[in-house]
Amino acid sequence: MIRAENLSMSYGSVRALTDASFEVRQGEVLGLLGPNGAGKTTTLKILTTSLHPSSGKVFIDGKDISADPVAIRRRIGYLPETAPLYVDMLVDDYLAFVGSARGLTGARLRERREAVAIACGLQPVFHRPIGQLSKGFRQRVGLAQALIHDPDILILDEPTSGLDPLQILGIRDLVRSLARHKTILFSTHILQEIDAVSDRVMIMNGGRIIASGTPKELQQRAMGADRLHVEADGPADAIAAALRGVRGVAAVDPATPSAGGSCAFDVAHDFGDEAVVRAVDEAMRRGGWPVVRLAQDRYSLEQVFVALVRETAAPAAAGEAA
Repeated sequence: MIRAENLSMSYGSVRALTDASFEVRQGEVLGLLGPNGAGKTTTLKILTTSLHPSSGKVFIDGKDISADPVAIRRRIGYLPETAPLYVDMLVDDYLAFVGSARGLTGARLRERREAVAIACGLQPVFHRPIGQLSKGFRQRVGLAQALIHDPDILILDEPTSGLDPLQILGIRDLVRSLARHKTILFSTHILQEIDAVSDRVMIMNGGRIIASGTPKELQQRAMGADRLHVEADGPADAIAAALRGVRGVAAVDPATPSAGGSCAFDVAHDFGDEAVVRAVDEAMRRGGWPVVRLAQDRYSLEQVFVALVRETAAPAAAGEAA
């Protein structure tokens, strides 16, 4: 649905985006992750035709967006980081205004206003001034304006920025419900948002795309191995030796017991190999060492992000030193 080829963007002497190429498949939720200043907002503004790139091209459903940007905008709903709201207007009047600007009239306009009010949970505040709404409801109004014309693609820039935990959960649920019918690209610097909503992750840093894939694929690239936490009652040296003898185990490191076992180990093993768990359990049984805890440890997205940023920063630093 979206294909970007070698996008670069400079603001004078400042390079905000460098050779960014990626795709977003139809019906997919792609999370764009990166720290502030990574190039996320610049990328989204190019996709929505708000900015023209210094170089590179974007295609929406196979069509070059520079050929007919107005037609492309009809297919995109966009919520920028600061929602485009008129705070003195009532919610229903504002949605009617945006719908009219989008070319909706009569029964179709009324139908879409009602549909987005229901989808975004705006019925309780439909006849209230936007300026009197909480930040969470304002974000919902912002989403409603992006959806009023029933676009194929939804682009959201930091949709949960500044919200409290309950409001964040509400926006997450809303995005998940919209994902059943839309192609969605959203940016965030909040790691939990990616885990909660996206099918695939694209990580940016310093204006470059440094990694892309499912959370599991990124874990494998960044960390190289899965981790298994083992706690058992028995002699530590003998248990460690037995663990190292299990096929697929790459490393065995002492750990702190958490469940009352006499010794504990973190075991690195081949990524995605669930047979290792069964083999470890069998090794403990053969040794006569009661297993107190046997659990697969999951890497957090934060650990993955830090590892990938360090991985890509190291070659750059080496190049600068050379």
